[in-house]
Amino acid sequence: MTTPGEVERTLRAELRGEVDFGAAARALVTMDASNYRRVPLGVVAPRDADDVAAALRVCAAAGVPVVPRGGGTSIAGQATGVGVVLDLTRHMNALLSVDPAARTAVVQPGLVLDRLRDAVRPYGLTFGPDPSTHSRCTLGGMIGNNACGAHSVAWGTTADNVTELAVTTYAGAAHRIGTGWDGAPHGLRELVGAHLATLRTGMPPRFSRRISGYGGLDALLPERGVRLAEAFCGSEGTLGVVTEAVVRLVELPPAPALAVLGYADESAAADAAAGLLPYGPLTVEGMAEDLLGGAAGPAGPPGRIAGPAGGAAGLGGGVAGLPRGRAWLFVEMPDEGGARAVVRGADALDALVVTDPAARRALWRIREDAAGTATRTPDGRMAWPGWEDCAVPPARLGAYLRDFRALLAAHGLRGTPYGHFGEGCVHVRIDFDLASAAGVARYRAFSEELADLVVAHGGSLSGEHGDGQARAELLPKMYGEDVIRLFGAYKDVWDPAGGMNPGMLVRPARLDENLRFEVLPATPFAGEVARCVGVAKCRTSEPGGPGVMCPSYRATGEEQHSTRGRARLLHEMLAGEVVTGGWRSPEVAEALDLCLGCKGCRSDCPVGVDMASYKSEFLHHHWAGRIRPLAHYALGGLPGWLRLIARLRAAGAVNTAARLLPVPVPGLARERDLPELAKRPFTRGTHGRRPTGEGAVPAGGRAADGGHPAPAGSGSADGSRAADRGRAADGGRAADGGRAADGGRVAGAAVVLWPDTFTEYLAPEVGHAALRVLRAAGLDVSVPRTRGRVCCGLTYLSTGRLDRARKVLRRTLDTLGEVPGPVTVLEPSCAAALRTDLPALLPDDPRAARLAAAVRTVAETLEEYAPHWRPPRLDRAVVGQTHCHQHAVLGDAADRRLRERAGLVGEPAGGCCGLAGNFGFEPGHHEVSVACAEEQLLPSLRAAPPDALVQADGFSCRTQIAQLGGVRARHLVELLADGLAEGLADGLADGWADDTQP
Repeated sequence: MTTPGEVERTLRAELRGEVDFGAAARALVTMDASNYRRVPLGVVAPRDADDVAAALRVCAAAGVPVVPRGGGTSIAGQATGVGVVLDLTRHMNALLSVDPAARTAVVQPGLVLDRLRDAVRPYGLTFGPDPSTHSRCTLGGMIGNNACGAHSVAWGTTADNVTELAVTTYAGAAHRIGTGWDGAPHGLRELVGAHLATLRTGMPPRFSRRISGYGGLDALLPERGVRLAEAFCGSEGTLGVVTEAVVRLVELPPAPALAVLGYADESAAADAAAGLLPYGPLTVEGMAEDLLGGAAGPAGPPGRIAGPAGGAAGLGGGVAGLPRGRAWLFVEMPDEGGARAVVRGADALDALVVTDPAARRALWRIREDAAGTATRTPDGRMAWPGWEDCAVPPARLGAYLRDFRALLAAHGLRGTPYGHFGEGCVHVRIDFDLASAAGVARYRAFSEELADLVVAHGGSLSGEHGDGQARAELLPKMYGEDVIRLFGAYKDVWDPAGGMNPGMLVRPARLDENLRFEVLPATPFAGEVARCVGVAKCRTSEPGGPGVMCPSYRATGEEQHSTRGRARLLHEMLAGEVVTGGWRSPEVAEALDLCLGCKGCRSDCPVGVDMASYKSEFLHHHWAGRIRPLAHYALGGLPGWLRLIARLRAAGAVNTAARLLPVPVPGLARERDLPELAKRPFTRGTHGRRPTGEGAVPAGGRAADGGHPAPAGSGSADGSRAADRGRAADGGRAADGGRAADGGRVAGAAVVLWPDTFTEYLAPEVGHAALRVLRAAGLDVSVPRTRGRVCCGLTYLSTGRLDRARKVLRRTLDTLGEVPGPVTVLEPSCAAALRTDLPALLPDDPRAARLAAAVRTVAETLEEYAPHWRPPRLDRAVVGQTHCHQHAVLGDAADRRLRERAGLVGEPAGGCCGLAGNFGFEPGHHEVSVACAEEQLLPSLRAAPPDALVQADGFSCRTQIAQLGGVRARHLVELLADGLAEGLADGLADGWADDTQP
């Protein structure tokens, strides 16, 4: 074998596509979605089939193995390798043609499944197999693993839906295979002819999910039509590289309906699944309540259809949106009539039929996210793949699951089974200890016993994801030595040099070697990084919906700018083999530079990876003891700069200088204008009164410095005027917003309004509007008068100045003292920092946990502490932006309900606005920042009705809207405060005071 450098140079000379043997490129593909890790020599992104052939010839001449890779979501290790990895997603990702009449499509291997489905949907067609990773898995990967998905009960496996394949072998030879012997490699026909008896009688009984090994090899029997393409599917990249495929499409039911059946337990659901197959279902999916963890709630929406048992007496409430029970079957039928027939015929405890497309999608999302949610046990421990998809004949499923649960208990292990019950395929992640020698030994012992159990029930070790390294060693238990020898001969016909994905399926690596955990140090941060299991939901490229993750990947299309890619680089940084720079690694720094810190992954990633926190930790170490970039001082130190400017009363001068400076402020992007500073900070008030000491000004009481309450009719910073009492929707006073019988103020809950940096120095009008709204709701509001000494530390966190953040947060706790009630925070990013980062940074200070627990948004405050208050009716369309941190950390359910009660129609955009705090102001980020805004935010503004209100609660979002959209967005409390203004005349006539003073 020649040296890696010589291989790289030869590849560069022979290929038009990219060749990268650098540390970052290699680190990104050391793992897939499995427990395994193999370090490649380099990565090649071929542009076409000619490039693939050239790469294979070069590697064969050098004796370098080759592994084809699609989305990298394989869960058994087969998408990793020690030689050259072919990245087929970068260029070979086209849908070449569609023939609606023949119901076929010609695809390249890197095409993402959802792109194919979207393209053929206008013809009323779809591709039948649909794994839960449909938004990022590729057709080539599906062919390699013989993927199935929920609808295979009706439409079959990938092998059932492939008619022709273009394949290039290790030596660069091209084959086009379909049905018959045309295109077969030399010697294959003779091999099959010599082993007809083994193929007919030596293989285990065939059922729909017998995927393990070369499980489709008996498709080469003459009585089965010699289906070469079908037999090739499921070969896991061990025979050759697929460069093109002709796939079969199926008719898409125009109005499918979902019957959800509730059962007493998992075994009852499993026993019932096979009996539903005669109804002709499209899916029969099963799951139990332990998969749904924190979703406990009411027993389903109104209007559900009760099952024949008339309900589940004694089973309690069930799970939100689902029928009563502790386990469920999701039975999708072609139409509502079929779904109702299933409900009538099923022996279920409770049932519902769902026809609304949005409601069906919401229920299916639970199932699709299970691959990630199942990675946590109820007590928070991580659970891992390894036995993700074994299958048994459906009639055996109930008995198998009972034996499986018993085996788990015998080994002291826990897992949450779910999956394709209609085909006997069970997904489960198990809390193996894969970091210690004893834990790995138990993993091996359990695996060997479980393989015996699956075989005893007539099953397949793999039911749809392939064996890879996780189970190939155990294939002799399922097939016997004669068939295993035939498998080896089959591979040798296609790949006589053994260069295609060695160690998989034939002559496999051991199931307990190459584990990805063995290279990590035993540190909390390493444990966080290992949390990424590689399901790659962050690689979803299509925008839309409320989700945020991962805006930088969608903007660049590069793996290193996805959440998974960054986690992989951090993993390799900690391992120190590929990425050798440690915390000073330039590869990791480059990948994290375009992380917006949006925290979208914290909520959207099925396993809750929090890359914003990982970035802060990395930057903390990366710049330790060194001079940081100017942006870290200019933007990271923003609270201090703004406090100094306010103390000097220099806001006007700074605003003038920012407009007139011929050059940008050092450390800031030249494409950005600086936001204008408020002339008076929020807590200084609108009349120049300034406290002489710290404390708070109670609503309606005297200021801490002895001043008087604000006079009636005081204006806010932007000149608007409003009464401090709302009006009911019918024109009367709000239920609890009137006056007490003696003419005084109605007593309300005490609320602290947090003077965050953005409200204090940049948008005091938001603070004044909040005072009007909260007091209109009858709440007793006070504002800490601390001269800017309270701060959530957000800007220090985002720039990785963790020591400074801890110091600021301790000062905040010391200054604030004990908070007796809720703390309302107007800026979503500050609220998120106080709720999650504060207790994480100061875990030993009980005050941190208490303050975090007290944090509320405005909508949460009104809903919890003024539940009977009716907001003013605005009755307008609304567009804008939901703040990323609100989506990821705080949630916006209360905001949605408040907008609905106020008559605001529509929803702010999902995704990320792209400014993301300091990110959009840092040099080199403007292009990505704009690209993020162009996904959802800016198109929604352009499409908005002329009279639509524009809402954005985050200061960054409002700034982005102003600078890129040319319109002024307002905080929700500003919109509500405007709505209160119509009652001003009545309020003044009654002698009410307009309390807008903090």
